[in-house]
Amino acid sequence: MYKRQVYDIVWSLIILVIVAVFFYKFFMPKFNAIFDERAAKIQGNIAKAEQARKDADEAKAKYEAQLSTARVDAAKIRDDARAEASHIIADARSRAESDAAQITASAQRSIESQHQQAIVSLKGEVGALATALAGKILGAKLEDNDVQSSMIDSMIDDLGAKK
Repeated sequence: MYKRQVYDIVWSLIILVIVAVFFYKFFMPKFNAIFDERAAKIQGNIAKAEQARKDADEAKAKYEAQLSTARVDAAKIRDDARAEASHIIADARSRAESDAAQITASAQRSIESQHQQAIVSLKGEVGALATALAGKILGAKLEDNDVQSSMIDSMIDDLGAKK
């Protein structure tokens, strides 16, 4: 029986060696090729992922730089706009003040002109009334223009002196 066990063990070992050699000779190269291919694929994916991460970091840095530049530009534009707005406001205020001064001066001249016209008109009316009154008082009509004029002027001077 012992012989039979050794016999079985030996033949089992021989078959095991044959199967191992067959496995090593035919299947192992295919498994190694598949494993090597997968390892290469994984390494390639890792390299691609690293490159993508580097590209993303570069894009992020570029974006942040552009964003920073855009913020600086926006602040400059905003400051320029404020300065221009204050300049426009100052110009408009200056023009408004100038226009107001011109309107005021024009109104003053108009008032002065109307005042002078009123004085001339009043002198004429007062003169006519004074002449008519003097004529009634004296009982005669004053027809000489020079006499009327001198009488009117002296009355107006007297009224002006009383004020």
